[in-house]
Amino acid sequence: MSKLVIVGTVAFDAIETPFGKTDKILGGAATFIGLAASQFEVDGAIVSVVGGDFPKEYIAMLENKGLDVSSLEVVKDGKTFFWSGKYSHDMNTRDTLVTDLNVLADFNPIVPENYKDAEVVMLGNLHPLVQLSVIEQMNKKPALVILDTMNFWMDSALDDLMKVIAKVDVITINDEEARQLTGEYSLVVAAKKIMTMGPKYVVIKKGEHGALMFYQDEMFYAPALPLEEVFDPTGAGDTFAGGFAGYLAKTGDYSFGNLKKAIIYGSALASFCVEKFGTERMVNLDKDELFKRILQFKSLTQFDLD
Repeated sequence: MSKLVIVGTVAFDAIETPFGKTDKILGGAATFIGLAASQFEVDGAIVSVVGGDFPKEYIAMLENKGLDVSSLEVVKDGKTFFWSGKYSHDMNTRDTLVTDLNVLADFNPIVPENYKDAEVVMLGNLHPLVQLSVIEQMNKKPALVILDTMNFWMDSALDDLMKVIAKVDVITINDEEARQLTGEYSLVVAAKKIMTMGPKYVVIKKGEHGALMFYQDEMFYAPALPLEEVFDPTGAGDTFAGGFAGYLAKTGDYSFGNLKKAIIYGSALASFCVEKFGTERMVNLDKDELFKRILQFKSLTQFDLD
């Protein structure tokens, strides 16, 4: 089993969807990534920062999931990063109502000494310079560096983002972001262009329409499982990334064939995430449920040719 370093936000979210609303609940990219990766019982560490207002029971829950939280910095007189958003009726678009960076504004990630030799690094959505500093702290080049980013950094820190993209093996972005980054409408052309920037693999997330993965001249498509109930899409992309990274860290196999399986595991975990608000579904998910859903994914696309 490989070690996994997870970098990203541990935060509070307040969410409103057509199916309800919440007050402050547990959220953040690193939280969702860590919970998804924990399904594979990986040796994973979360590198993040919270304020003194962050409940100790949340930290204990992450520890109970087998995650190393020694590099989850607690700024006692600071406040935890807070995001609030409201989703439209189709759940595909949302408006950000509040973004309070709080302690995240001065976040200086420190990778634990015993994880500086980690084989897999999962860079959750943060400022590119923060992501870059994590890569530079590693004692050796990891077997796989996975980057998640968004259009905000393309708008505000493109030069820094390009420096990070040049150093990663896998990039995960959505279709809109792939088009913005490359200026290409065709996702096939966009993926090829992104590969020239550095990454070997390009994963393009399409929300309720699944995910595409590109490698050299090969492509792989994973559908999204049609669900009866979708309450909250917050964290689904991070959960996907966590399942993807966690499965690869568990297996230690970074071939294109195994990355295909990782995409399916990531998609299956993301399908659970949206069934409840925040992290509720991921905290209570068990391995039998995950295995049954993986079989559903298999039957969704499996067919025989005469």
